[in-house]
Amino acid sequence: MPIIFLSPSTQEYNAYVNDLGTEEEWMNHLADAMEPILFASGIQYTRNDRDQTAAAAIRASNAGNYDLHLALHSNASGEGQAGQNQGIIAFYFPGSARGMRAAQFLANGLKAIYPQPNLVRTEPTTTIGEVRRVRAPAVLLELGFHDNEEDAQWIVSHIQAMAASLVLSLTEYFGIPFFPSSTPMPGEVRLDLGVLDVYPRPDVDATPIAQLYDGAQVTVINEYADWYLIQFGDQVGYVAAEFIAVE
Repeated sequence: MPIIFLSPSTQEYNAYVNDLGTEEEWMNHLADAMEPILFASGIQYTRNDRDQTAAAAIRASNAGNYDLHLALHSNASGEGQAGQNQGIIAFYFPGSARGMRAAQFLANGLKAIYPQPNLVRTEPTTTIGEVRRVRAPAVLLELGFHDNEEDAQWIVSHIQAMAASLVLSLTEYFGIPFFPSSTPMPGEVRLDLGVLDVYPRPDVDATPIAQLYDGAQVTVINEYADWYLIQFGDQVGYVAAEFIAVE
C-alpha cells in the first residue's frame, strides 16, 4: 500500500490577509482534515514536525522510503503586488515523471473545487527544496494566495473540501479505491487451511504484500466489492472479504 510524507507548512510568520491566521496554521488544519480520509482510503503517511524547518522535513522524508512527498503551502505575491494575484500551483521537479504525474492528478482535482479553475496549473521547478532535494517523487502545492482576500477566504472556508479533493487525487494516482470516511471494526481471519494473501489493491493479479494465518486479528477499515481494506499491525492492505469474520 502507498505511503506518503505529508509536509504542511511550518511558516508561522506568513500572515493571512484580514487577520485570518497564518500559513502554518491553515496548512496544518488541512493536513489534520486529510488524515482520517487517508486512513479510510488505505494511504499510510508520516507527517512533518510543525516546530521544525523545511530542511528538517526534507531530512525526515529522505530517511524513509516514501511513494510521494506532498508539501502543503499557500502563496504570497512579490513586492509591490500584494493582493493582486490568485490561483493554485502544483510544483514538481522537471526530471521526475512520477512527480509530474502526481502534480497533474492533484491539480485536476483542485480545478473541480477552486472558483477559477483556469488559474490552477502545474509547473516544474528546480528552486524549491521540498521538490528538488527529496528522494521521493514530490509535489509542493501553493493552494492560493494568502495575501489576496478572495483566495484567503476560500482557503479557510474550504479545508474539508480540499482535504477530500487531495486524497481522492492521491487514490487516483496510486490506483486504489477512494473512501471519504471509515468506521473501523474488529475482524478475524477464518481459514480451513493455508494462508490468506494480502494485496496492495483489490486485484488478485497484484503481488501480495503479506500473508495472514487463521485466527489473525485485523481491523476492517472499509469494504469494496468483495474485498475488505484491513489494518494488521502497522500495515494495511486488501483481502478477500469471505475469509474475514467481522465482530
